[in-house]
Amino acid sequence: MNLEQKIMTELKAAMIAKNEAALRSLRAVKAAILLAKTSEGAGGELSEDDEMKLLQKLVKQRKDSLEIFQQQNREDLANKEEEEIAVIEKFLPKQLSVEEVKKELIKIISEVGASSPADMGKVMGAATKQLAGRADGKTISTLVKELLSKS
Repeated sequence: MNLEQKIMTELKAAMIAKNEAALRSLRAVKAAILLAKTSEGAGGELSEDDEMKLLQKLVKQRKDSLEIFQQQNREDLANKEEEEIAVIEKFLPKQLSVEEVKKELIKIISEVGASSPADMGKVMGAATKQLAGRADGKTISTLVKELLSKS
């Protein structure tokens, strides 16, 4: 069952349950999938990798909005974003904790032989491939900078 089928199944269940937050989130995901499938060069199908990237993009957009709403003390809008993040994250692989990401990055740094902040590009390239879908790019970047500046 691909992502689009899972979304449709969940959407039907949310309609029956009259779950407004789930409906809002799932409709947004469905729209993003349709947009991605019909965009130029997509060929009408999305790979599993593309689906994960799409979901991560949607979560990142909502986290950015959440941050802005919290700064502006708009708790009503912030709550909606949090609800949507929770629904969309159900379709993503379990995210690694900061400590788990740090352990993985230490392994990657030793594998690529990085020793200074100048090697950040090498580390980021390997890290984003290995941790794809399991860790946020911003978290990876921050930890790589921290680890390489210590070396």
